[in-house]
Amino acid sequence: MEKLTMGDRIRECRRKHNWTQDQLAEKVDISLAYISELERGLKMPSMPLFIKLVEVLDVSADYLLRDVVSVSNLYGDNLIGRKLERLTPKQRVALEALIDTYITYLN
Repeated sequence: MEKLTMGDRIRECRRKHNWTQDQLAEKVDISLAYISELERGLKMPSMPLFIKLVEVLDVSADYLLRDVVSVSNLYGDNLIGRKLERLTPKQRVALEALIDTYITYLN
């Protein structure tokens, strides 16, 4: 299973919005060259730029960081983390809905 970089995920999200690199660069107020470098993994965004990307692309920060910060570290439990890493994106969405329902039920 090929791991996606943050740049790959930025590109993937940009394409889902049917935006060109130039359009995304304009939306987050950076140059086309910088967007290209981000998508190719040559640069990492600053925190303010990262936040803009999350907001403009309408994705969660953990989605963009998923392979930068390991899932097991995010959840603190290696066993659960390893299981979560094997899920497809569709399965992750379903699991999140299940967890939300469970939490709502407990309240």
